[in-house]
Amino acid sequence: MASAAMAASTRTLLRPHRLLLLRDPRRRRLSATAAASANAVATTVRRSVVDVLRERGLVEATTSETLGSSATGEHQLLKAYCGFDPTAESLHLGNLIGLVALSWFRRCGHTAVALVGGATGRVGDPSGKSAERPDLDLAAVIANSDAIKALVAQILGRAPVSSHHAQSGKSAILEQNEHALASSGQGLSGNVGGNFGSFVILDNYDWWKDITLLDFLKEVGKYARVGTMIAKESVKKRLNSEEGMSYTEFTYQLLQGYDFLYMFKNMGVNVQIGGSDQWGNITTGTDLIRKILQVEGAHGLTFPLLLKSDGTKFGKSEDGAIWLSSKMLSPYKFYQYFYSVPDVDVVRFMKILTFVSLDEIQELEESMKKPGYVPNTVQKRLAEEVTRFVHGEEGLQEALKATEALRPGAQTELDPQTIEGIADGVPSCSLPYDQVLKSPLVDLAASTGLLASKSAVKRLIKQGGLYLNNMKIDSEDKLIEESDIVDGKVLLLSAGKKNKMVVRIS
Repeated sequence: MASAAMAASTRTLLRPHRLLLLRDPRRRRLSATAAASANAVATTVRRSVVDVLRERGLVEATTSETLGSSATGEHQLLKAYCGFDPTAESLHLGNLIGLVALSWFRRCGHTAVALVGGATGRVGDPSGKSAERPDLDLAAVIANSDAIKALVAQILGRAPVSSHHAQSGKSAILEQNEHALASSGQGLSGNVGGNFGSFVILDNYDWWKDITLLDFLKEVGKYARVGTMIAKESVKKRLNSEEGMSYTEFTYQLLQGYDFLYMFKNMGVNVQIGGSDQWGNITTGTDLIRKILQVEGAHGLTFPLLLKSDGTKFGKSEDGAIWLSSKMLSPYKFYQYFYSVPDVDVVRFMKILTFVSLDEIQELEESMKKPGYVPNTVQKRLAEEVTRFVHGEEGLQEALKATEALRPGAQTELDPQTIEGIADGVPSCSLPYDQVLKSPLVDLAASTGLLASKSAVKRLIKQGGLYLNNMKIDSEDKLIEESDIVDGKVLLLSAGKKNKMVVRIS
């Protein structure tokens, strides 16, 4: 038994994804290699990505003023990562800035890394939370992680890469780390636009699954000062609250900090970005890299949280979160949310959430002040740009088609997909086929609740305000024909411009 236990212990220590931070005479040399990777001199990038982000209002703070200069002055190519914990099946609007910022890194010729928290999602980030997150079972974490990886791959895969950066001068160290980064990733895009400007999706469970608690305490915990951890803003708020903070949540900043350390050392990832509420977690990572690897070159950058001009969060509706996945929110409803942005916020959101040039945004802003400006023109551009970024051209066309379909009298040919695209945003009901076919439209409009009574329906017909599948109804004697039921599945009733009813046929 004793020999078997010793063999098992040896196998545990030799796990392939172990900490790789063993204290031996070679550690300083290994750290120097990591530093060389993180600061490799490669090719000239025309503009500093930090300057671009700052101009557009996407920089709240950086850990070092050299981050902006290192992207140009030293001709350094950056590898920037942003983390996304799988707390739901989809990312939401609050995560959108992170994806936009990663896309700007790609557009400026750098490598973007999206890190899905298959491990940290099982703990829960306390940042910005007044209470501990509810526990997710293992199956939910795995399913959410897979769904988010697919979503991020779709969104980042659509972002075009600028072609103005050179393609030569890559160091051998950088090539090795790019190979390590690519081989560790899931959902890797092709090297769009050449060797630089690519993106990769990682899952931190891939390295955490082989790390034991004793390893972590010995190799990382000893470098973490409790006083510093308690002083973090996210921790102080929770400690002073009635809910308090669990030890599990308290350690989260070390888990996120180690992610940065691991990727910096093994993959050359040298920038972590996140919302302003992530500052404490990000600086934990840069501190661990400095203390354990004894090198500089790790940077952090935070962007402001997405807020309306009145200080409330942008990204919530009466129905809940604005999800990025079309499975949880239709492209139509996503589009409509941005179309309804107030004038006071629309220009700022154009700068933060789109890739439209600042010169063009200024022209749009000036057009809003001119006589004859058509209301919501800039909102329409904002909605189109963001919907295209998140849902692609196909999703945007679906949203535009559904928007047009909701306009009474529109010539848009309705199909089941278009009607279903708007169904989440309007009342709906289900009726048997034989109950709908040959029934008087007056009876159907009243029984479905579109209008309060048959007499109200008849009055509306006389006023020219009742529509069936966007076609104006002129006769009170209209019966529902087989040709009226779109694809044998659905009808769209409209009372004026705003009142709609989707009738699904079972």
